[in-house]
Amino acid sequence: MQKGILSFALLAGLATLAGAEPTDNKVIADYVEARTASVFAGACHYNGEIVTAGREAQMVWHIRTGTYKGVDLSGLNAMVAVVSESNLKNAQSQHRSVLYLDEKATEAQQNALKEMILKSGKSVLGEVVAVKRSPITFKREEDNFAVEVPSVSKLAVKAMPNKECCRMPNNVWYEPLVKVNSRKVGYTEASGVKEKSLKTDWMKSRENTAFYGTTVISGQ
Repeated sequence: MQKGILSFALLAGLATLAGAEPTDNKVIADYVEARTASVFAGACHYNGEIVTAGREAQMVWHIRTGTYKGVDLSGLNAMVAVVSESNLKNAQSQHRSVLYLDEKATEAQQNALKEMILKSGKSVLGEVVAVKRSPITFKREEDNFAVEVPSVSKLAVKAMPNKECCRMPNNVWYEPLVKVNSRKVGYTEASGVKEKSLKTDWMKSRENTAFYGTTVISGQ
């Protein structure tokens, strides 16, 4: 009798394991974005920008670890440049974007990374007018970020002093363009995108125009 109970327990355990989701069936990435409007500011500043600025942004992913559709993406980077007819907060406006994929990616990784970014950013990317392979450097030291796509973009973001955005949450006027865990507002030392496909050439610096945090994407 005892032997039968043990056998049943063993079979039940195996069945549970067979139906469990693999622990690596997700992608964990550092995420940072910068816009052409301040995301943390006084009300007057926000109201002055919402109808005239904030129509452009750059979005960066650094894959810490994980697989997507069975393809390991660990260590790869991607960036999106997006432009809109009005402030990106307006979900009804038409958006256009260019996706830059890490040139280190194999063909399989490139395809998986592209699909993952298009899925996670589908609500904001709009018409993707081009997908380009490029060297993308991503450096992070604590909450300081440095990103470069040669001839296209340089981004430098650091943490706000004294966590001001957490102490004064009413002055945070936007949300990140994708779902971000433990999002924080960053001080943008430099940002900008030059992209002919989007007919855009913008720069923004020394303002609170950035968000950063961790994003988790299902690997299904």
